[in-house]
Order: sequence, then C-alpha cells, then structure tokens
Amino acid sequence: MSRLQTTDGLTDDQKELLKLVKEFVDEQIIPVATELEHRDEYPQAIVDGMKEMGIFGLMIPEEYGGLGESLLTYALCVEEIARGWMSVSGIINTHFIVAYMLLQHGTEEQKQRYLPRMATGEVRGAFSMSEPALGSDVSAIKTKAVKDEHGDGWTINGQKMWLTNGGSSNLVAVLVRTETGADSVYKNMTTFLVEKESGFGETAPGLTVPGKIEKMGYKGVDTTELVFEDYRTTDAQILGGVPGKGFYQMMDGVEVGRVNVAARACGLSMRAFELGIRYSQQRETFGKKIAEHQGILFRLADMAVKVEASHQMMVKAARLKDAGKRNDLEAGMAKYLAAENCADVVEQSFRIHGGYGYSKEYEIERLYREAPMLLIGEGTAEIQKMIIGRRLLEDYALKR
Repeated sequence: MSRLQTTDGLTDDQKELLKLVKEFVDEQIIPVATELEHRDEYPQAIVDGMKEMGIFGLMIPEEYGGLGESLLTYALCVEEIARGWMSVSGIINTHFIVAYMLLQHGTEEQKQRYLPRMATGEVRGAFSMSEPALGSDVSAIKTKAVKDEHGDGWTINGQKMWLTNGGSSNLVAVLVRTETGADSVYKNMTTFLVEKESGFGETAPGLTVPGKIEKMGYKGVDTTELVFEDYRTTDAQILGGVPGKGFYQMMDGVEVGRVNVAARACGLSMRAFELGIRYSQQRETFGKKIAEHQGILFRLADMAVKVEASHQMMVKAARLKDAGKRNDLEAGMAKYLAAENCADVVEQSFRIHGGYGYSKEYEIERLYREAPMLLIGEGTAEIQKMIIGRRLLEDYALKR
C-alpha cells in the first residue's frame, strides 16, 4: 500500500481483503472509469464483479449471508473503490446504509426477508430523505403517509429528491411524515421500506421514478426523484414495525454514511495526488521536470499532508463506531475535513496539470467534476459545523 493513508493495527484478513480490492480497482475500474463516466454509463460489469467479491454484504453479519466485517474495513474498501471511480463507491454506500438501518432497527422478520438477498446484491438498497424544496431541513418534509381508519394499510403521497441508486435499486428506505399525535415534529416521522422494480417509469403501483437527473459529475450512478401518488403499503413495511421512529433511524444511518463519504473523499484525494505527482515527474518546463520547481514541490507537500490527515480522521471515526461509542462529533469532523481537503487536493492536482487538466483526455478532468458532490452529500459543510459546534458545547460546557 502507499505510504500515505496507512492504517495501523489491521489484521492479516483485513490486509488481504484490501489487497484484493486494490487489485480489482487497478485492473477493473481505473482502466474504464473515465470512458464510462463520459458516456454516463452504468458500470454493470464492475457491479457484477463487486457482487462476486461479496462487497454488497461486507458489513452484513454472517448469519444473514454477509462477511460480517467492521465499519473500518468497509470504509477502507470504500476509500480504495473511490480511488478508482467515486461513482462506484456511491453505488454501494447507499446500499450499505439501508442494510445498516435494517440491522440496527428492523424487525427480525424484516432482517430475514431482506438482508440475505442484500448480501448477494440481489436486493439493492437506496434511501430517501430529501425533497425538492427541502435541502438540509429534514423537519420540513411534506411527503405524507396516512393510515387507514381500519386495518393496517397506509397511503403515501409526495415527491422525494436526490436518490442515489433511485433507478437501479429495488428497495428504498423512505422517510415520510406520519401524523401520529406526538408532541415533536421529529416523532411524527416514519421510515417505510418500499419495494419496487429496478428501472424508470412506474416501478410499482402508485410509485414513479421519472428518470435520471443530469449532473455535472458523479455520473454512471443514477440519481433520481421518487414520486408517490396514492402508493399503498402496510404496517409490515414500517422499519422496526412502529411509526414515529423514522427520523432517529435515518440519522443513525446518515452518521455511518458520513464516515463513508469521508472515505470516498479520501480515495478521490489519493487518486488526485497520484495523478499530480506522476505528471509532475513527466512534464518538463525551463529545462527540468516541473516537480523540481519549488512552487510545484510545495503543492505536492500540501496535498500529501491533507490526504494523510483526512485518512486518519476517517479511521478514528470508524473505530469509535465499531467500539460502540458515540461518534457523531468525529464523523462530522471526518466528513467535513475530508470533503474540504479533497476539493483542494483535486484543484491543486488540476493546476499541476496546467492546460492538460482541462482536457477530457486526462483523468483529472473527471475528478475535478466529481469532488464538489462530496461537499454537499450527507450534509453540507455548514451542517457538519453545526453538529461539531453543538457537540463541543456539550463537552466543554461551563461549570456553574
């Protein structure tokens, strides 16, 4: 492995798994990523390869057919996959969050129904909180589930936004409003497990996936809306079986999701650094390699420091969660630091490439369009700062 992004204390099994993932990335992802990304083509062959490796069931316990690995192992795999192509890491990240939510909050019947098939990749997960006019204000969701006066049925109406894997998934964890009479808006939210067909159009009665949202980057993976028009479901599809717990279930999922977004930023940063330091030793100006110019050397040093710092913060956040400890502060720090550093490292690599960085023939052009998504995914920098600041005030409150 590279000297940067080293992780102390890994077992031989973890090292072997990461070696296999790195080989897969180098041989199966990097050679085709830019071509597929420019065509906005779903990487089916890569996804099939990840299924064979067991990546979709990496953190699902062995009793449900998964590999039963830790969050740290998963995050390190995500970091490596994102080094190859950030969109591929998005395909498994949303799937992982749904599997995690099922494992932590689902009924035993729900676990038995979904987790074994999620481990093989037969069932592919997506989750949905945001709406067109919502942004980060989850409390303002309007999509609503109304319970039948008699029986166990519910009817859902509304529009959700920014679903990663919205088309390719066949199981979506959806946060909706359910007016159950609680005294808090957050206790009037429920997560439903919505089954649908993969694809676009009407994917279940009363459920439509209009099509892919066109984006500047993060291509290949499908990002969609989800429209409910009198969609019918039942109590059995409420995550955990009890309404009113959806907000807290989603926040738990997002917390581990932030560790994985940090891991994706670390992987993208590492690839940008690799491209920059390689190009700087090939390109000549004024009679010498540009790496020998002090200005470029300073850039490389700054990039390397940020790559390493982000990685270590991400590892700390993952290990805290694996130890069963609260990690919202560290997850927020890791996501904020890694995403901001990633944007800077990618830009510095872009600058090292000079005019060629602006050419679609060079890989850095793709990375330059991918990095901004990490600044807003799983909560913007401002949201992370709010989380960090509030937690710091808890820990450093004045004693009276």
